[in-house]
Amino acid sequence: MHGRDEELATVERLLAEARAGRGAALVIRGDAGIGKTMLLAAAQQAAAGAGMAVLQANGAEAESALPFAGLHQLLGPLLGDLGALTPRLQRTLRSAFGQDDERPDWFTVGLAVLELLGDRAARTPLLLVAEDAHWLDPETLNVLVFVARRLAGEPIAAVLAVRTQPAGVLTGTGLGQLTLGDLDDGAAARVLADHAPHLSPPARDWVLAQAAGNPLALVELPRSIQAQVELPSELVPLSERLETAFAGRFAQLPAGTRAAVAAFSADPNCPVPTLLAAARATTGTAVTPAAFQPAIDAGLLQVQGRRLRFRHPLMRSAVYRCVTEFDRLTIHAVLADALADDPDRRAWHRSAATLGPDEEACAELEAAAVRALGRGAVRAAVGGLGRAAELTGSPQRRSALLLQAAELASTEDLGLAAGLVGRVELLAGAADRARLALVRDTIEPAGVADAARIHRLCDHAAEAHAAGETGLAALLCWRASLCCWFAGLPDAVGARITAVLGTLGLPADEPIGLAIQAHAQPDALGPGVLHQLPRLVPDRADADGMRYLGSAALTLGDFPSAASFMSTAAANYRAQGRATLLTRPLAVAGYVRLWLGGWPAVRADLEEAEALAEETGDPFWMVTARASRAMHDALTGNHAAALNLADDITASPATAGVRAAAGAAQHARGIVANAEGRHDEALDLLLRMYAPADPAYQPDMHGWALPDLADAAARTGRPGEARGIVEAAGERAARLPSPMLLRCHAYASAVLAVADGADAGAAFDRARAMDLAAWPVHRARLDLAYGTWLRRRKRILESRVPLRAARDGFDTLGAVAWGRLAREELRAAGEESTSRAVPQRERLTAQELQTAMLAAAGLSNREIGQRLFVSHRTVSSHLYRIFPKLGITGRSQLRDALEALAQTT
Repeated sequence: MHGRDEELATVERLLAEARAGRGAALVIRGDAGIGKTMLLAAAQQAAAGAGMAVLQANGAEAESALPFAGLHQLLGPLLGDLGALTPRLQRTLRSAFGQDDERPDWFTVGLAVLELLGDRAARTPLLLVAEDAHWLDPETLNVLVFVARRLAGEPIAAVLAVRTQPAGVLTGTGLGQLTLGDLDDGAAARVLADHAPHLSPPARDWVLAQAAGNPLALVELPRSIQAQVELPSELVPLSERLETAFAGRFAQLPAGTRAAVAAFSADPNCPVPTLLAAARATTGTAVTPAAFQPAIDAGLLQVQGRRLRFRHPLMRSAVYRCVTEFDRLTIHAVLADALADDPDRRAWHRSAATLGPDEEACAELEAAAVRALGRGAVRAAVGGLGRAAELTGSPQRRSALLLQAAELASTEDLGLAAGLVGRVELLAGAADRARLALVRDTIEPAGVADAARIHRLCDHAAEAHAAGETGLAALLCWRASLCCWFAGLPDAVGARITAVLGTLGLPADEPIGLAIQAHAQPDALGPGVLHQLPRLVPDRADADGMRYLGSAALTLGDFPSAASFMSTAAANYRAQGRATLLTRPLAVAGYVRLWLGGWPAVRADLEEAEALAEETGDPFWMVTARASRAMHDALTGNHAAALNLADDITASPATAGVRAAAGAAQHARGIVANAEGRHDEALDLLLRMYAPADPAYQPDMHGWALPDLADAAARTGRPGEARGIVEAAGERAARLPSPMLLRCHAYASAVLAVADGADAGAAFDRARAMDLAAWPVHRARLDLAYGTWLRRRKRILESRVPLRAARDGFDTLGAVAWGRLAREELRAAGEESTSRAVPQRERLTAQELQTAMLAAAGLSNREIGQRLFVSHRTVSSHLYRIFPKLGITGRSQLRDALEALAQTT
């Protein structure tokens, strides 16, 4: 390990922190041969010496398409401990390993693995090692990242080694990164002296120059000199020169050894007897296990942990490339025949043994994809369907398989889905063409304002309905209506959508139908939907239905109903372990609940939504959650963070043309400018939300910004610039009785009446007569405006009552800037107020607050862990920190401690 002192120290610190209960993960990144394997070996040796248990998985190219193969390898020593898990988590893991019929969500698999590892680590600290993680199957990699991000309170360290290329593996995960560079000249010379001390000076200089600080090259190139292997020129990449050296070493082995090693290169995890059978098929003579010994002596293979393995992945790829095409086909065919009891592995070998179209191999791969999907392994299913498409001779079947793969990929990897869609050439019927249109719309979020796109979706919806696919037709209409709302398009554009919707024959109370009407034509059909929402008796166990209803209520400004529906949808998705879909109601509910109070809980939901969106690779919903968080930061006085988030939102490609996101960012900027006394700037910022050509224009959302527009206009002496906007909003509110719009208009009208010098009493009376019980933000703002008006009219004693209510309301919310204004007005009215004390609940982190609320509701630590996708030990750690923050000593006191929060949520 010459020249790696800093890297070794980093690994030793990681292990020491884990033993102290502060687990973490480290990704070791570097080129082939740079020393990742040696550093992993050093980590394992240090861990074992410190009394830690080690679990290891090695990525293998041959197993990268087999779902959860790497995870099964890693957890092998712990599978006898499954009985300690809850029944649900036991079923989840068994399903992932093909031992149960339940389809698991990989988030729930991750939670099961976290619990299993944590229970073992509670007895003995653990080191998890994943070598060649870039070749692990995607499902295993997802689970490892999930676990690695949740080790902070566990006595577990994880070290994952990946090559520099492909560059995207394990980047952007939030895990620690350690990149190994080339050894310096001194360290390289010492490595070479250790491994080849008898080289002549010219040979030593040649090796040092060729190796360029790569440790593997320093060890292996001298062998090539001794074996007189001719290497390519310096212009060829080092990895290729090394592979050539390994290939030359392979070529010098006995024929039987070459045959056995060739079979081993095709599948390093096959049983030895099966490999020897494949070797015999290529040589025509019997091959015994002893045939592997010359390869071990030559340094190509080694025995580690009672398993045969290549000393380096480059050696495996070099050997596999050396095998003739015919021998490769023969080897894969023999392995396929021998693996009848392992249909997934058999299907992949059968496909590798195929030249040209092969319908039987295609069918086997398709069946393997179905099994993978049943185990929650979406990426494996996508890969199987994509490979199956290459093996069929039917253009229509090829396109159908590619479409099926693209549909699945669109839920996890939009780039992969786009590549699959690009290969679709010929589809048999209207239903398949409609499905293709739906996938394309999902993977191409840009251009939401394109009316032609909306008409195409409607055309496909009509064709799908005619083909008997009414559910598909409704989804296409839903996508089209989302384009209308996110792009702020007028009702006239949405008329085509609702016309198609009317032909589908959906029940009048069908949630998706109501959502389509609300998004496509809020002015024309919104009043009817608003009338219907409180009269519905929906199936609250239907998570998707609740999400559709919540979306409808949001667009129409019925925020209390939206919060209720979305919270129910989130609870259902959470209980089902559907983390990908959980992001959406959390982000939406977080936004609407900003206006309904309980901001600490809102913050927790938004932070969780953003983290889940990042983990599931959903940039649109990650930015959507950030838009809501920008509003939250603006309202709570965290101005710098709000402005940074607003800039990120408008710069993100994921929200190009999405005016709803741009509108939220612009609204946040306006709130910050007002709070900091930059009222002219605030007015200019907010006026952009009302300009139809501006990217921040969205007809519903700009109605929700009326109070801030009116405040800015009044404080700058420019009320005339807002008066026409407020009057137009009043006309719209008369047609569309949106609860949010009505309250915003009433406030703005009163504020502008004051600015105009008119008697604003009647306007304030109308605003104060509205039911504001569920709207604490509007109530406190109205109290502040009314109290200020009274004070300035010399009605001092009267003014103190609403001003006190405003101060207390803002304090409860945590609205620092508005609370400061209320105190200033009270001081001007002759009454001093103490500074706002930060409530204990605001000192809790987002996850601590969620934990406290669930514990107060009576859930056990394990139940809370499953809801929040963390281990029950992490829950216990949160509670340990929560109790002193809330000034309590036990779980039984939580409900009372959080009662004030529950009343404002």
